[in-house]
Amino acid sequence: MVEQVTLYRAPTTNADADAIADWLDDHLDAAVEVRDRFLSLYADDDLAAEIAETRVLSPHERETGNTMTGIVRYEQRALDSPERAGGVVYDGIVLQRRLRERIPADERSLEHLHIALLDRVIGTWGDHDGRWHKRVNVVGQLALVSVPGLYEAPAKPEAYYEAKGKHALLSGGAPPREVLESEIDGDFLVEDDPRTTDALKGYVLQAGHHVETGEGFCEQEGCRLSNPHRQPGVVEAQLREPAFCDRHAETYR
Repeated sequence: MVEQVTLYRAPTTNADADAIADWLDDHLDAAVEVRDRFLSLYADDDLAAEIAETRVLSPHERETGNTMTGIVRYEQRALDSPERAGGVVYDGIVLQRRLRERIPADERSLEHLHIALLDRVIGTWGDHDGRWHKRVNVVGQLALVSVPGLYEAPAKPEAYYEAKGKHALLSGGAPPREVLESEIDGDFLVEDDPRTTDALKGYVLQAGHHVETGEGFCEQEGCRLSNPHRQPGVVEAQLREPAFCDRHAETYR
């Protein structure tokens, strides 16, 4: 039984950890607190190199990690100035393991769940298709919730990719992201979307639900505990009513 939840901020994003914590407090029978950025609170001399070891090198290569001096220095700069980070995908499972070891020893039991909002993109390897897949969250202890993953992991509407291909065909290059986003009808989340905080609430709750029940994602479309693979599904599940399917509505009021 989860008795305590600690949520860590991602200050370089527009995710409001305090608002998420207040919402979580209404839905879990646990005390919820907010702490500052996990990667700042528990940084040490080894963290940059350990993060470098989790870097995804290629979309279709299972092997990860590059600890060359320049890469480690980049990761150190990203720790010191997180607004400079970007364009890298990290192995979410291994990163979770490395960061979990930094939780204070007396707080590591599943009675005290830690959830870190991250300003990094995380992924998991798909054995079924031999490629990396970006993820919004990796549940467990410590649970990771990627804020940029909210925009990048779920696929955008088909019209988005059709417009991107058409633009490339006509101009010979990819259009700026802002151009595509303004041209495409349909509801999907974009970087720094004002709906970010509300959309992340369900993904944070999924971490608590998993530890409490051992269940994975809900299979019912439109439930906040589901895991849609496309942006319109994310909008439907996280930003539209009803918030939960009938079964989970009984649990989460």
